[in-house]
Amino acid sequence: MKRRPIGLFLKGAGMGAADAVPGVSGGTIAFITGIYEELINTIKQFGPSAFGAWRRGGWVGLSRHLNLAFLIPLLLGVAVSLVSVAHLALWLMEAQPLLLEGFFFGLVAASALVVGQAGERWKIWYLLPLLIGLMLAEWLPSLMPLVLMVGNESLVVILAGSIAISAMLLPGVSGSFLLLTMGLYGTIMGAIRSFDLGIIMLFGMGCIIGLALSSRLLSWLLRRYHGATLQLLLGFIVGSLPVLWPWRELLRYQLGPDGQMIPLDYRYLLPSDYAVLTGASAQVTGVITLMVVGALLVVALNRRAATHAQHHSTDNRSIDR
Repeated sequence: MKRRPIGLFLKGAGMGAADAVPGVSGGTIAFITGIYEELINTIKQFGPSAFGAWRRGGWVGLSRHLNLAFLIPLLLGVAVSLVSVAHLALWLMEAQPLLLEGFFFGLVAASALVVGQAGERWKIWYLLPLLIGLMLAEWLPSLMPLVLMVGNESLVVILAGSIAISAMLLPGVSGSFLLLTMGLYGTIMGAIRSFDLGIIMLFGMGCIIGLALSSRLLSWLLRRYHGATLQLLLGFIVGSLPVLWPWRELLRYQLGPDGQMIPLDYRYLLPSDYAVLTGASAQVTGVITLMVVGALLVVALNRRAATHAQHHSTDNRSIDR
């Protein structure tokens, strides 16, 4: 298969920008661009088996084993986005929160349709993993403040990295939002902006641990229970939608260790009620327009990914002949 590094770089940039915004998951972007399962299976390759691949085939064999032609441009895109595009997303989150959340609400809602259509024929017992995904999406944020009870600051950052990166691999589960509910979002983003190597290294250690564990679990689930796993992921996505609903009122919160507000409970409103409550414009036209733009972007990306996969399948059949 011929790689397109620029395309992979742009997909990585999209993942990085999404991961920077609380409520949105880079895993969602990976899924709708058609690289999700390859990403999970590639990450899983990092382990003891890589040493065997190096002994058998040298650096070339190691590169193939780790799928570096796929991974390097993707990770470059994520890294560049986190220190550039993500800053724009964070500025928009403060300057135009309703418009940004409207865009991502449309994007994630359309992603749920993409995931729902991706599996094999639906079975009645798929209700179980679907409900589990919905409940986990609802419960996870409320459990995150418990991480702070560990006490040791270094261990807290490592645990946060492990949890956040695992969440980022799941479509619909926002690692950034979980960091926000831990009270560590500002700390981690501030460390990235200021290149605080101490915090970055601890967080990175957690990310490595989280990737090693979660990628193997997800790869095994997708291989053994593909349809049910997709329903679980669909539950995560649908369960995350309330977090992105633009018109809402914060009912309960607590303060994190750095004084940052950690949201605990919201009341979801109609645009008219939001305008009355806040005295500000609900920006209905702009929000709905960007919801549609986000949804259409998902449709376009998914069609492009499907066309690319179809060409790849055709090419493979031609080679087999």
